[in-house]
Amino acid sequence: MANSVDFVVSRTDLRRTAFVPGLQGPDTPLAPGQVLVRVERFAFTANNVTYGAVGDMIGYWNFFPAADGWGRIPVWGFGEVVASRHEAVARGERLYGYFPMSTYVALLVDAVSPNGFVDVSPHRLTLPAIYNRYTRVAQDPGYDPAHEGEIALFLPLFATAFLLDDFLADKDFFGAGAVVLSSASSKTALGLAFLLTEGKRGRRVVGLTSPANEAFVVGTGYYDTVATYDTVRTLPRETPSVYVDFAGDGRLLGAVHEHFGDNLGYSSRVGVTHWEEMAPPDGLKGPVPILFFAPDQARQRSEEWGGGVLERRVADAMRRFLGSAARWLQVIHGRGQAAVESVYHAMVEGRMRPAEGHVLAL
Repeated sequence: MANSVDFVVSRTDLRRTAFVPGLQGPDTPLAPGQVLVRVERFAFTANNVTYGAVGDMIGYWNFFPAADGWGRIPVWGFGEVVASRHEAVARGERLYGYFPMSTYVALLVDAVSPNGFVDVSPHRLTLPAIYNRYTRVAQDPGYDPAHEGEIALFLPLFATAFLLDDFLADKDFFGAGAVVLSSASSKTALGLAFLLTEGKRGRRVVGLTSPANEAFVVGTGYYDTVATYDTVRTLPRETPSVYVDFAGDGRLLGAVHEHFGDNLGYSSRVGVTHWEEMAPPDGLKGPVPILFFAPDQARQRSEEWGGGVLERRVADAMRRFLGSAARWLQVIHGRGQAAVESVYHAMVEGRMRPAEGHVLAL
């Protein structure tokens, strides 16, 4: 479609990409209740690589369909309503939410409130509701125009970190005295480490990272101990520990389980920054790793705490985190196909500097 483009990825090989004419564009005819959104800008992080790596397992490919064999990796960002056939959503409104790596997307609006609405397009009805909600920027008390890039980068990642921290605290950290985080330089891990340290709950926060990122991780000040992947066996194994795995590296998972054995009280798999090495080894010692799916914890807390409480608590905590992150974070803005392609491949290949946060636009 003229003046519209989709960035698509092979569902079987994340390194194969293409730009194709957009499935929706400025002239897309809308059905009653639909709005057309021009995607203005979006963040791209290791979390988005995870969406692709587990796309079939979790259903991430289903949010924004593409041609057979291809997928559109979801991203979080901002968009503007450029056409509307819903009486409660006006042209010109700005939204924050879940978008494809595309220039345009059509949404079917329902459950409109002053704060936002839900996309009820048929192909999204069976998918986790948290991903289908769009926030009206003008009504968002957590929105700060001076930090729009940071919001795009961190809000979904920090929300996951907040929910992980909440989950672990609710379980009294499974009796552990230390929380071990892999891929310690990843943005979700940094958010969790910040919360664990800020909470002063008496648990040591241990970061595992590559030698190249070790100095950066130490410099954040969020970890009590930082170790490289090849020195896992130097960690005190007598300390009951919990493992939070953001790397998704099967060999590392095996090494951690082998080292701590029965002193590993819980093992949580969250991300797959090492997406090509996901398969865990056979015969793992210690607990069976359990996938942490943030929408499940979010749904539970929303039901228990009531409307809007979770969102306010996440927003308050994130403001504190961003104040701290200003010491080390560099937000880099890129525009156009070449910029999107360059950042995507650098992230997939693990070449991205941890202090950088990329906000893109097509």
